Amino acid sequence: MFPEFARDDVFRLETRRLWLRWPRASDAAQIARHAGDKAVAEMTGRIPHPYPDGEAMRFIEGTRRRNGEGLSLALIMALKGNPDAAVGALGLDMQKQPGSPRLGYWVGKPHWGAGLATEAAQALIDFGFLFTQADEVTATARVINPASRRVLEKCGFAYLGCGLESLPARGGMSPCDRFRLDRKAWSSLKGWRVPEWVREPSASGGAQAECPA
Repeated sequence: MFPEFARDDVFRLETRRLWLRWPRASDAAQIARHAGDKAVAEMTGRIPHPYPDGEAMRFIEGTRRRNGEGLSLALIMALKGNPDAAVGALGLDMQKQPGSPRLGYWVGKPHWGAGLATEAAQALIDFGFLFTQADEVTATARVINPASRRVLEKCGFAYLGCGLESLPARGGMSPCDRFRLDRKAWSSLKGWRVPEWVREPSASGGAQAECPA
């Protein structure tokens, strides 16, 4: 279960280049544009193609409802320089297995190759482990989607093998690579990262003490 403060639509996460925020009605056109791209939709299990009229609003309304229930947290990716324009989406879903949320994401084709999915996923994963009791985060990627696999590897996921997964929008079962990141591995990875430091001025005006940010 996600904490109470994440169930309010003013909630957002900040990364170096992105705001991750709740979807809103004004995002519908951008969501339809990006998610309706065949190249994007076919790499997911839930986005239909052709993209039906009204599907973006159904996604927004359903996402906001589930976010409010606290069993999912799905957020829009928006660049800091243009925070009102959706460039992708991602989420953690706890509805089937509360201790093992599943990560999902997509990025609009004009923004492929910029590392936005990795940046956003790392922030959401950190939030999930810090503010829920999840033991692990799981994810899948279609075997024809090596870019998604690279995102998961950069986030520290371990490869579990290949198997058939239900992809309703793709017409049924499809081979997918399966991944898992447990809390212990995540804690170790966080420990390996170089910390950012804040320099505290000394009484003489020089930088004296260093504290982790």
